[in-house]
Amino acid sequence: MTDSQSLLDIIQSVLSSVCDVLWGWPMIILLLGTHLYLTIRLKFPQRKIFSAIRLSVKRDADSPGDVSQFGALATSLAATIGTGNIVGVATAVALGGPGAIFWCWITGVLGIATKYAEGLLAVKYRVKTRSGRMLGGPMFALQKGLGMKWLAILFCIFTAIASFGIGNMVQSNAISLLCHDTLGIPEWGTGLAVTVLAALVILFGVKGIAKVCTAFVPFMALLYVVGCLYILFVNSDYIIPAFQLILKCAFSPEAGLGGAVGGSIIITARYGIARGLFSNESGMGSAPIVAAAAQTKNPVRQALVSSSATFWDTVVICLLTGLVIVSTLLAYNLQLGDIETGSLTKEAFSKIPFIGSPLLTFGIVTFAFSTILGWSYYGERAVEYLGGKKLIVGYRIIYIVAIFLGSVFELSLVWTLSDLMNALMAIPNLVSLLLLSGVIVHETKKYSSKL
Repeated sequence: MTDSQSLLDIIQSVLSSVCDVLWGWPMIILLLGTHLYLTIRLKFPQRKIFSAIRLSVKRDADSPGDVSQFGALATSLAATIGTGNIVGVATAVALGGPGAIFWCWITGVLGIATKYAEGLLAVKYRVKTRSGRMLGGPMFALQKGLGMKWLAILFCIFTAIASFGIGNMVQSNAISLLCHDTLGIPEWGTGLAVTVLAALVILFGVKGIAKVCTAFVPFMALLYVVGCLYILFVNSDYIIPAFQLILKCAFSPEAGLGGAVGGSIIITARYGIARGLFSNESGMGSAPIVAAAAQTKNPVRQALVSSSATFWDTVVICLLTGLVIVSTLLAYNLQLGDIETGSLTKEAFSKIPFIGSPLLTFGIVTFAFSTILGWSYYGERAVEYLGGKKLIVGYRIIYIVAIFLGSVFELSLVWTLSDLMNALMAIPNLVSLLLLSGVIVHETKKYSSKL
């Protein structure tokens, strides 16, 4: 073993230990506690989810902003609907057992309130630049709402670093490995193609990203959902048993199907909540960055539109993925240990005649590619807050190069760093949501009547 490899192993071990601490009970309590607190204090904004969906496809006429509300929603969904919905859910089931799906789903249901609060603060505290662009997000809520610019700076540092992990190299790596395994395409070939395509979109900024995502996201999500519904139709006799097993394993020391080492509830909850956050990003503070660019003059309107992203991402798509996996395991009498972690969803989709594997491949590739686009905007705004507009071009170049690097290198360290940055982003954002909850309640009462 070389000295450099030994050093990387030490770094990996240290980061893994820190992640284990951050994603233990403290983060579970902080994250779910914030979700639950905001749900109660805002009087269950989840009940307005269908109104939120309706508003998401309407324009707020003559309102300031850079992109339409649906464009902002599509960009947010592009960043969240990714490998977390497919590979992430499969990982949660493999490591935490079927019960992890329950905790992932609960994170989504309660997270609707947190995503609502994030969207409201994003519009309330956003600023207009000299060039007329809208900038906002947790960094401006921390600075303008709480006077904590030092914490805003930390949030932006964590966001910029996270953009190269969760939003970039992890995604391009998933695309290149999948195309190599299923189509025999060399990793560098796929990486080069993805890099060029992403560069063509990213260089046009938020309007270019929003246009692509508006056309791209609904189609790819619908195609994936249709595939899941077909599998559930085939496994219809096992849907109710799958629900029963998921609920039982969420609270039972016995994980079921050979998952969750030691059968610990904390392990089941940890993986479910961590993958839920990785999937929908409620509480992480990323989505409000693009929500601030939406064309609206009513913070509550955008808050509702933003909250619908978590509904689609986790309450619908992650639940479907989880049910597909568990019902397939039951239908074919399989144990989790019989299948590799990353192949659980692949095993389920292989039951669709002829088009199952290609459909899943297309879903993962398009989901991951859209995540690369959405997160480029998040990282760009964080870098701009830290150093001004002059840093944007340099950031875009480095981001584009990192897409290619992620496709050809082994990324266990990047995955660990991504989990770490997710937690570090969430902490200052959750602090701002809790301390500004009174403002959120006041603005909700003030603007709700104007909808």
